[in-house]
Amino acid sequence: MSQRGLRVATAALTVGLSAAIGLGAGHGVAHADRPPAVNPALRPAGDPAVPPDKTERPANSNCADIVTGGDGSTIPSAQRTLDLDRAWQFSQGEGQVIAVIDTGVARHPRLPDLEAAGDFVAAGGDGTEDCDGHGTFVAGIIAASRVDGQGFAGVAPRARIMTIRQTSKMYQKEGASRDKAPDAFPDGYGTLGTMASAIVRAVDRGATVINISEVWCGPEKNVDGPIGAALQYAVDRDVVVVVAAGNAEDSCKTENTVTDPLDPTADPWSKVRVNVVPARWDDYVLSVGSIDANGAPSKFTVAGPWLSVAAPGENMVSLDPRGTSTAVGAVNQRGEQSPMSGTSFATPIVSGVVALVRARFPELSAREVMKRIQATAHAPAEGWNKYIGYGSVDPIAALTEEVTGELPPKTPTPPKNQQLAVPAAKPAPDNTARDVALIGTGVIAAALLLGYLASFPIRRRFGVAEDND
Repeated sequence: MSQRGLRVATAALTVGLSAAIGLGAGHGVAHADRPPAVNPALRPAGDPAVPPDKTERPANSNCADIVTGGDGSTIPSAQRTLDLDRAWQFSQGEGQVIAVIDTGVARHPRLPDLEAAGDFVAAGGDGTEDCDGHGTFVAGIIAASRVDGQGFAGVAPRARIMTIRQTSKMYQKEGASRDKAPDAFPDGYGTLGTMASAIVRAVDRGATVINISEVWCGPEKNVDGPIGAALQYAVDRDVVVVVAAGNAEDSCKTENTVTDPLDPTADPWSKVRVNVVPARWDDYVLSVGSIDANGAPSKFTVAGPWLSVAAPGENMVSLDPRGTSTAVGAVNQRGEQSPMSGTSFATPIVSGVVALVRARFPELSAREVMKRIQATAHAPAEGWNKYIGYGSVDPIAALTEEVTGELPPKTPTPPKNQQLAVPAAKPAPDNTARDVALIGTGVIAAALLLGYLASFPIRRRFGVAEDND
């Protein structure tokens, strides 16, 4: 590949809408609020699936190069951690349709019956072009079918993928190149409006789960009303929506304090400086953070009071959007090889587990499924925290445990000052048995001694008689 090609190749290893719509972190400090009440009137139509603007892919905007690998019988570490072989004894996601709202999903032999449900990026597209590679990576983690001799498989290998392309770093509004240098990167395309339309479209076309591995980040508070309306529409129609928490190393660079050790009882929302959408609409979504191979929160996960659960999200394996095998990463805009890491790839793990649960418990509503996923996660010591929510998702527990009661609030269990009871004084020891034993022993010893001493005169008489003889 030429040096110029390397410069313009890009891999959306975490898609950030901030770059596409000109909003993001770094616009000053502001405190976030809980999302406002949903206004259903803001819900957009899901049809037709066309970009609201004329778009173009510049001639120098080559599709991302893919780093292949991960094939063979070795089971990827994330898959081993989740113990999917055992989970598949209970469910493989049969009958579930997972909508992947992303950069498109390429047709792949391990994604049979892929449903092409529309394209909000390029006119005339159907959602199966994936120039970025990101959407195909996500779809493979969710539902890549099982193949003999291959260790990698999707979390829900018998579920079906629906693709709706909603964003791409390779596209931009038509004519945007006129004021740019010949080798400048495209602006990218995708807005909160097209995301909201894609959510509605997925619901209307029969998705049971929706995966959104892309985020918008910024301090603005009133730009996502259509997203809230679309998410409420999804949950009301019994669809579970799973979304990424965002990457601090990408489009969400501001650190959210959430819990302040100097003010531990403060409202977590009062400590938030940057909103993450759609994650902040936590009444309607499962928001997913990432953990590493040791189970610790990934350094890139954006903290927030909306975190629901976490899943493995580093050095993942998925499907190759350019071929028929597997992939482990792509090439970024600087020509650097990037691994498949990010909350983007933790999110499809949870979407896959949701599909497993929905297939095993078809009687559960969307909200009941969300509760089960959170209630059966491996909780942190404080019960909930700002990086992994209620903990690391556990497919086996989600498929087998009994879930009762309500979830605790999304706040760490506060420290408590408690005076420990003073131990009661120990009762005086009862030495009766010891004393009886000692007295008895003394009596016996004395008797033996007296008997011994009394024997001396007798032995003396006997000794004299023998001398006289």
